Amino acid sequence: MTHAERIARLRLIRTPNIGPVSWRQLLQRFGSGEAALDALPDLALRGGRATLRIASAEAAECECDRVAELGARYLFIDDADYSPLLRAAEGAPPVLIVRGDSAMLARPCVAIVGARNASAIACRFARQLAADLAARGVTVVSGLARGVDTAAHVGALGGATAGVIASGIDIAFPPENAALQEKLASDHLLIAEQPPGTEPLARHFPARNRIIAGLAHGTVVIEAAPKSGSLITARRAGDYGREVMAVPGSPLDPRAQGCNLLIREGATLIQTVDDVLEAVGPIDTRMAREPRRDFVPAVAAEPMGDGDRDAVAGLLGPTPVAVDELVRQSGRPAAAVQLVLLELELAGRIERHAGARISLL
Repeated sequence: MTHAERIARLRLIRTPNIGPVSWRQLLQRFGSGEAALDALPDLALRGGRATLRIASAEAAECECDRVAELGARYLFIDDADYSPLLRAAEGAPPVLIVRGDSAMLARPCVAIVGARNASAIACRFARQLAADLAARGVTVVSGLARGVDTAAHVGALGGATAGVIASGIDIAFPPENAALQEKLASDHLLIAEQPPGTEPLARHFPARNRIIAGLAHGTVVIEAAPKSGSLITARRAGDYGREVMAVPGSPLDPRAQGCNLLIREGATLIQTVDDVLEAVGPIDTRMAREPRRDFVPAVAAEPMGDGDRDAVAGLLGPTPVAVDELVRQSGRPAAAVQLVLLELELAGRIERHAGARISLL
């Protein structure tokens, strides 16, 4: 990939109203980031937006310089060392910023997540489980948060561990984990989706959680409230077809209610490292297939008229609906409906949700 193409792809994902799904659709439709950039104004205009603020080449170049200054590098979704597991997940980040050894993602990966205010016994269990997994050649993935995440990373320091953060690669959060974060960056792997200098805002954490779930063959939850971020990670893992595992706890402890709920819903009950390895055991290599890394232009759909576009938009509302349902009810070809949705997204009129669902803004 040329430098100009990398800059173009970076500009695409840094442009407002372009998310991971629309980024991949643009690359699939036009074959390159440079061609997609040229097409953006017309696509946004057809979606109902007269002007689109496209990220500038100068801003992208400045970001690249800053990433290099920090000793980090970019991983684009079609790079050879981008995690194949994450690449296969819906809404995978088009580009990551990493420090450390990305080869750790080629090993079997297991995510360990849990409560920030975890009990002492939960932290001890997380630390020991992570150490046992690392000793078996497994990369332990977590989010560098307080509590269970920290314990998991510390336990796996003797092997391999990857930390996924919700901020820029140069921001340590929580501050008390600054030394641990630097340890992962220098000796293991540190991963960020946000550009350098980005503070960890609330909306960034669900996005961070989807990366944790996407990197791992399975996710282990150790203490979690029913509406916690750890359960978001677990449910994302389930959406991706990965193994969801949970450590049971006392019904009297609110921090165990989320784990017990997961087990009741079918998650695998975990007590030892052998339970985890059995749950995420190797699949038949004949069933494994490496996804395509290149972007081959798709057969272009004919632009739809305003009446057809309004017909698709008229099926949308504030409640998310599956794209397949839009295709079925509109009676239009799937490629044409996807093109309309891309135009509407660039115009800032729709929002994408997990499970290939769309809602109107």
